[in-house]
Amino acid sequence: MPLLIFIFSAIAFVVWWFLHDPVKNFTLSVPGMDNRKKGSAVSGKPVTIGSEYKFFQASQDFPGTRWTRFRGQDFDNINKEPTRLIEKWGKTGPHILWKKSLGEGHAAPAVYDGKIYLLDYDETGKADQLCCFLLADGKELWRRGYRVHLKRNHGLSRTVPAVNEKFVITIGPKCQVMCVSRQNGDFLWGLDLEKEYNTEIPFWYTGQCPLLDNDTAIIATGGKSLLIAVDCNTGKKLWETPNPKGWKMSHSSIMPMTIHGKKMYVYFAIGGVCAIAASGADRGRVLWETTGFAPSVVAPSPVILTDGRIFLTAGYGAGSALLQIIPDAEKYQVKILQKYKPQEGLASEQQTPIFFNGYLYGILPKDAGDLRNQFVCYRMDNCKKAVMSSGKTVRFGLGPYILADGKFFILNDDGEMTIAKMSPAGFNVLDKARIIDGQDSWGPVAITGGYLLMRDSKQMVCMDIKAP
Repeated sequence: MPLLIFIFSAIAFVVWWFLHDPVKNFTLSVPGMDNRKKGSAVSGKPVTIGSEYKFFQASQDFPGTRWTRFRGQDFDNINKEPTRLIEKWGKTGPHILWKKSLGEGHAAPAVYDGKIYLLDYDETGKADQLCCFLLADGKELWRRGYRVHLKRNHGLSRTVPAVNEKFVITIGPKCQVMCVSRQNGDFLWGLDLEKEYNTEIPFWYTGQCPLLDNDTAIIATGGKSLLIAVDCNTGKKLWETPNPKGWKMSHSSIMPMTIHGKKMYVYFAIGGVCAIAASGADRGRVLWETTGFAPSVVAPSPVILTDGRIFLTAGYGAGSALLQIIPDAEKYQVKILQKYKPQEGLASEQQTPIFFNGYLYGILPKDAGDLRNQFVCYRMDNCKKAVMSSGKTVRFGLGPYILADGKFFILNDDGEMTIAKMSPAGFNVLDKARIIDGQDSWGPVAITGGYLLMRDSKQMVCMDIKAP
């Protein structure tokens, strides 16, 4: 009897399961049913570059402090000023002059005659903002920007402005280029690369820092044109380099180089690396290109060595390559001298290595085997064998580093800065201290006039590092 009850119950349940409609009382949700008021989102609105401006106070220039772009005046990340810098933080710790809260990101400052220029993102107002601060005390002078909708993606802002006596050039996270007057932030012209050149905005937003060559802005579009040149005085295009292979914009920046007496702009794109003539009757023309080393993600910029050699590296297991540029009667030839994975030689995921006195210095990525996250030194002509490393007990992350007064200032992910001396003879930690109790301290460091500017994901700090 119990068995029959169980069987009939099971059959009834199966019939009910197939005949029952579990969603017959559901109501279709359509826009407007929540009676929500219209918000102020700007995601669907056109971007009007340079439309917002705030003036706070005027200030004169203070000559003698310049760090005018990504990697400095000579594009090598080496401060060559005669100012003597500290070797120890001292008994009272780092001498912090001021701190400034920022929108989340990794954008770093440029400096010109005592004024700081930083492209920040205002998360409340949803706007890219080029801010001008005084180096000495952090007071804001003015800001110029435009509303554009961004979503957090391992930070928002990423780039360093380029500045000279007259102009400041910026590239925003969504590929808006803006040119303003350096002195007061007057808007001169803007360019939306996505709209005009069909640029595909890179994952994690734009990492390319603009190049200002005298009064000409050089920009990689990753769209219809490979590179373009814009007259900063007028906003007019001087030349455009075709992009028939459809190479995409990377996070790498254009590096000007003079190879075999010819000035050229070297760009490491998603698709390959190329050089564009920077002067002469053929300016804007492709001088050479290669797809022999073409990672899918590129952040570090090309490093010019000597004898026509260029060092390239990228993260996510791509490793590195050493190129030799050989002059030819009609077109330069490119020879790959070395190519290897991170476990086999010098590589970098995010920061661009420093070349100094015939040696390359950098931090190896986490997939580099026993030397992972160590600060290392390699010979220019043999990037497969480390000459020296910081050792297993002194490791770093994805943070930046800079060479000044014969010392390396190395920042780790969590805001701790190490002062060290490194040469082929050894690695010597002079001192270290936590400057910011933060995270993702990846933005490039700037040093000028004995001042050091650094940041984590949400604040910027200015320190006095002049030796007593």
